[in-house]
Amino acid sequence: QVQLVESGGGLVQAGGSLRLSCAASRSIFSINAMGWYRQAPGKQRELVAQITSGDITHYAGSVKGRFTISRDNAKNTIYLQMNSLKPEDTAVYYCNALVVTSATYDYWGQGTQVTVSS
Repeated sequence: QVQLVESGGGLVQAGGSLRLSCAASRSIFSINAMGWYRQAPGKQRELVAQITSGDITHYAGSVKGRFTISRDNAKNTIYLQMNSLKPEDTAVYYCNALVVTSATYDYWGQGTQVTVSS
């Protein structure tokens, strides 16, 4: 079991920056992958960025070059640095942990709202 708690969302003007944090209830060292997803009203949840246990990162095309995902294993925390924010980045952002053992387990945080005003 992994509990995830996001923080850092809020209201920001277009062009501004925010940093989201996701604190896990246990060591993230062995978690296969952690990531950020977002869901805007009326839209499906989509992957924003992901980082593996081997520090391989993957970004959605719409955020590449603007967002950076990172992890701090000592703090059991991952981050999403979001720069040059656009109104279309407005969504609820969810932290995800993917654990693969004999089965695959998906864990989700409660979400944090990011609103970008034009």
